Amino acid sequence: MIFETLKPQTEAILSNTKISRDERLMKVCELLEANVSYYNWVGFYFKNGDKNELKLGPYVGEPTDHTIIPFGKGICGQVAVSNENFVVPDVAAQDNYIACSITVKAEIVIPIFVNGKNMGQIDIDSNTPDPFTEEDERFLEFVCAKVAEIL
Repeated sequence: MIFETLKPQTEAILSNTKISRDERLMKVCELLEANVSYYNWVGFYFKNGDKNELKLGPYVGEPTDHTIIPFGKGICGQVAVSNENFVVPDVAAQDNYIACSITVKAEIVIPIFVNGKNMGQIDIDSNTPDPFTEEDERFLEFVCAKVAEIL
């Protein structure tokens, strides 16, 4: 599976202290978007200081107006509150979905924990209906655990 080959590449990017944290995160976004055919938008959101909101971090894909997301709003905002993975096979079926693009059909959001606290998340949009599997979840949990080590 492609994920097994992406794990060491992800680790290599994140352990490269010669570039900034945001540059490393951007390279991870680029790696995932380029190598997983149904990952069409890949980005990170992080807790915005002491505010109950998320702030957009590095990402690749179509530009988004959603640079700040209040806790509880949309899929990302719900993950900030629930602290649980959220896989959305069909975004049109979600009441609390914030549309970024009419081409997006599915979304997966995985939280990033540092010392047990939800500090952010990886957010992936797909233009393919229902593409995400348990393998995606496990791989993205791995990515988030590695990202947590550099936060």
